Amino acid sequence: MDMNRLTQKSQEVLHDAEAKALRYGHIEVDVEHLLAALLEQPDGLIARLLGRMDVQVAALKAQVERELESRPRVSGPGAEQGRIYITQRLNRILIAAESEAKRLKDEYVSVEHLLLAMIEEEPRSGAGKILSQFNVTRDRFLQALTSVRGHQRVQSPNPEATYEALERYGRELVAEANRGKLDPVIGRDTEIRRVIRILSRRTKNNPVLIGEPGVGKTAIVEGLAHRIVRGDVPEGLKNKRIFALDMGALLAGAKYRGEFEERLKAVLQEVKQSEGGIILFIDELHNVVGAGRAEGSTLDAGNMLKPMLARGELHCIGATTLDEYRKHIEKDAALERRFQPVVVDQPSVEDTISILRGLRERFEVHHGVRIQDNALVAAATLSHRYIADRFLPDKAIDLVDEACAMIRTEIDSMPAELDEVARRVMQLEIEEAALKKEKDKATRERLEALQKELADLKAKADAMRAQWEAEKELIHKVQQLRGKIETVRHEIEQAERAYDLNRAAELKYGKLL
Repeated sequence: MDMNRLTQKSQEVLHDAEAKALRYGHIEVDVEHLLAALLEQPDGLIARLLGRMDVQVAALKAQVERELESRPRVSGPGAEQGRIYITQRLNRILIAAESEAKRLKDEYVSVEHLLLAMIEEEPRSGAGKILSQFNVTRDRFLQALTSVRGHQRVQSPNPEATYEALERYGRELVAEANRGKLDPVIGRDTEIRRVIRILSRRTKNNPVLIGEPGVGKTAIVEGLAHRIVRGDVPEGLKNKRIFALDMGALLAGAKYRGEFEERLKAVLQEVKQSEGGIILFIDELHNVVGAGRAEGSTLDAGNMLKPMLARGELHCIGATTLDEYRKHIEKDAALERRFQPVVVDQPSVEDTISILRGLRERFEVHHGVRIQDNALVAAATLSHRYIADRFLPDKAIDLVDEACAMIRTEIDSMPAELDEVARRVMQLEIEEAALKKEKDKATRERLEALQKELADLKAKADAMRAQWEAEKELIHKVQQLRGKIETVRHEIEQAERAYDLNRAAELKYGKLL
């Protein structure tokens, strides 16, 4: 077969199979070596697909290893060092994999084609029999493959980067809000309503949030996710999913020209296939204009977004600062007219206090401390008065977080009084060791007095340490209880949303009380 038609991962797996054969002392690379290499591949597609089929990958791997262990090793003066051959069975698998690629209309032979060829070879190879024992059938494998790669074809040497692109390069905010992973969003109702209004439009239905860093642009999108979970949105937005796109992950590791474009194309293809079911959130939208542009090329992420935005195939929310919007987006008139600006101002001190009150419980659970209301008021007022180069509510939230972290560190560290006593005990122990070497009467008298003082200090230190440990244990228990209370409250909310009132009542009046 033509080795140039193998994908990057397929070539790597063949090298790994050869290395495995050498490690076992075998002079031939067989199908079982290839299967073991496929299962051990870092971030491998095969292990992921088998996991989706509920196959115990570790047990399968162990079975293959036992099969390889049972084979005779070749060593000694007759063995040719570093020389290794391919068996006829493995050669048949490689030819069959090429046929599988053609059958699936793929341009390159990928790792999934290799495994499909093994499944087809079942009666003639040990690998096929092992796969059969674990109920890895062609139909089940193809079903798992379709769920991961959808209707995409293998058209590049690195196709794995484009599979499950949204999950790989983004995070689903609605799912996170449903699991209680997002912080509560307090206020910002006007801005959220404006975003919902723009999203409900027929054309130009892509809002862009414009505001200074730290005013809460991302929080508005998280607030929208919370509303979708609660069902507090128009009919057209119910059951929508919001994916926050990570431009850093999209650009990271894109070594070859065109690799970034392939990744972004895969993301946009998944959004298109959802037929309006997915809203894409792009934070730092200005980074999109020019992202991936190579020297002498006019193609960048912005130019890839424009046609989809124009045709209404892409529902998108952007976020950027006013300076960056003027500098990058306004310059590109074709891109600018696709977006509707929503200006996000920093909240007032009173609104910031409300936001801090909403977040108080999260900070208390995380740090294991109790936050008084006047501390929150002081954080909002003082940060607004004295920190001029940053914006509310971010600077006030940072202040509260920093103060909580400081108190938590003090709780975990040894108290100053105990530390002082411990240092004094150490000092006296050193003096005692020195005095024991002297034999005169004055020294003996000093030694007696010192030993009495040392015994008193040790007893005092032990009592203080016991008190400190007991207080720490109590604080830890309170923190655990608060965490459990928050989990139960989240479960109650989920039960109420699902109209499972029996479960909600059981949690509220049984578990919570």
